[in-house]
Amino acid sequence: MQGRQYIPVKATPLISIITLNWNQTDITCQFLESTRNLNYKNYEILVCDIGSAVDPTPQISRGNYPNTRVLKADAYSRSANDISWAVAQAKGDFILLINNNTVVTENVLDDLLSPFLSDDFLGAASPKIRSFHRPSIIQYAGYKRTNIITGRNSIIGEEKEDKGQFDKPTYTHGAYSGAMMLKKSMIEQNNDVLVQNFFIYFDDSEVSARILKKGYKILYQPKAVVYSKDAMITDQKSAIKVYYSTRNRILFMRKNASAVQLFVFLTVFIFLGIPVTTLKFLIKRQFTHLQSFFKAIYWNFKRMRFTWKGWPYNARHTA
Repeated sequence: MQGRQYIPVKATPLISIITLNWNQTDITCQFLESTRNLNYKNYEILVCDIGSAVDPTPQISRGNYPNTRVLKADAYSRSANDISWAVAQAKGDFILLINNNTVVTENVLDDLLSPFLSDDFLGAASPKIRSFHRPSIIQYAGYKRTNIITGRNSIIGEEKEDKGQFDKPTYTHGAYSGAMMLKKSMIEQNNDVLVQNFFIYFDDSEVSARILKKGYKILYQPKAVVYSKDAMITDQKSAIKVYYSTRNRILFMRKNASAVQLFVFLTVFIFLGIPVTTLKFLIKRQFTHLQSFFKAIYWNFKRMRFTWKGWPYNARHTA
């Protein structure tokens, strides 16, 4: 792990709010409506369109949203998980990466920013996430440490009723990719912080792992609250979810586990995870899901080279 770097913070820094749009301009405009009431006024909003069928610029312009501009990804950066091209165009001292299917509260910028002003080694902060449709239900209150046996991580407070039990600011093992404030100077000094090959799942885990490896801290800030609408990319039982959750779980462990941890994970996955999952999909006759599952495994293993000992010597470096 690299040593921590002291990064001073301005008293009233500019915050760049970055959200992605892909054929969801109405939803993006609902998000932009919620930003009208932000108490913190030194901000800009970048709506980054990644190839929508209809140009969102006219509709967003008609909304006359303060400090907002539309960016369009070119053919080389048109990816729902590669945000670096947008961050490079941001003028802010801080970057708030946030999903377009969210609603922000009026103090969210103030409350996310304030810990950075007193903690020089804070690299990222995420708010408490509640359900938009079930406002008393928590979706995120921090991350637990990744289980090295299963390769899975657990969200603290997920699906629990908010009774104030998660109202203490806490350093956590992972930021929430759907609402994550980052110090831009940290990104500039460590150009590998942002991820490019984790689509939908484990992107926040990978970003968080990179931040922590650089010696920075991640804070869960419950004073800041964001409401999230239901996930709109994949259904919880879809074959797409099976593919990307499996592919990215293995990829995350390849990149972040030690040799011993990776060995344990692969052993359990091969001799327990694969047979159990295969049997489950066969019983349910979900053959498309099963195909996606093995396709995700193949995606990883064809990218792993082996030494004569049979160990993937470059497993942490090959995407």
